[in-house]
Amino acid sequence: MRATILDKHALDAISPASLTAYARGEGWQRTEQFGRHSDVYAAEGKPEIILPRTNRIGDYSTVVSKLIKIFSVASEKDELVTYRTLVGADRDVVRLRTPADTDDGSVNIDTGVEIVFQARQMLLAAACAARQPQTLYRAGANREASDYMQRVKLGQTEQGSFVVTLIAPVPPILNVPSEAGWVQYDDEPFERRVTRRLADSLVACRSAIELTTMGEGAGAFEQAVQSGVSANLCEAISGLVERTNQLDVSLTWAKTRPTPENQRTISFSQNDAEILKEAARTFRSRHPKPDVVLFGTVHKLRRDQDDIEGLVTLKAMVDDRPQSVRAVFDQANYSVAVRAHDAKAPVVVRGDLERVGQRWQITNATIREMNVDHGGDTEDDI
Repeated sequence: MRATILDKHALDAISPASLTAYARGEGWQRTEQFGRHSDVYAAEGKPEIILPRTNRIGDYSTVVSKLIKIFSVASEKDELVTYRTLVGADRDVVRLRTPADTDDGSVNIDTGVEIVFQARQMLLAAACAARQPQTLYRAGANREASDYMQRVKLGQTEQGSFVVTLIAPVPPILNVPSEAGWVQYDDEPFERRVTRRLADSLVACRSAIELTTMGEGAGAFEQAVQSGVSANLCEAISGLVERTNQLDVSLTWAKTRPTPENQRTISFSQNDAEILKEAARTFRSRHPKPDVVLFGTVHKLRRDQDDIEGLVTLKAMVDDRPQSVRAVFDQANYSVAVRAHDAKAPVVVRGDLERVGQRWQITNATIREMNVDHGGDTEDDI
């Protein structure tokens, strides 16, 4: 199929930096300046071209259209394919490819909405992990990740299955190296850290799934956390494959910030969903839950003679199940625990709940007896 791009706005969407990066990647080299705002580029066996350095020239869209034709002939590709490459050449592009419901590449509207939502959640998880990997994120509390997501664009869908495209901003490298190599991760701008973290976390997730399938997955997901795997990421991927049965995630790196590889693709299937959901559940169960309110009774007390703080074991409901919960209280709160224990009175405990090994513990905690004479406390009263 041959297609010519005529829309001026579509052509204007291709930046001069994208044109230059693409041309260099295909072997053209600058030979001389042409006028005030352009340069001449040449390559062996290819036509000489003139690349604009700014899009503020009057016939910019016409120049871009002619260059697309030249690039397409030289690469033996359709102009539409070349256009898509150029429009994303100055950005990292994340493509999620899933099977279509019909031959025309369409999917049920609810499925399509869910795919876009979970694609966003997947990239947001990588943005949260870009600075400091951890098992679980309160994504809305990460301002840097939220600001980044505001600058990500949703690209046009593509034929061939159902494709969701996320176009991620990446600043160009100022000094283009003679040979493309990976820059040290900490030296990358935040935008490139996000997409690198996404690539690494997807590979680590794929590896952890395979180790689990082989029966050798003890600790595999825990080890993958340093690569960016989190409960948020596992839930996003499992949500995608549950809806679509098959998922291929490909990352195409911005040509304006060269890398040793042009693209990376990681695949997941329906069989991976349950493993990912269990990994996410495990991560969440071990992550501290801030400002939790527990209702229960004081089961055990322990404080050495010279200690100010005391260790208390509570019997309380956690996730709708009776559990033993340990807490360390200061002198005042420990005294309340002693009175409640002696009186066999129910208590209300508030603090940060977390799983440590096989035990629950609550930190930064306060305790008080429930007012049973007035129908008991409610969470709104605390």
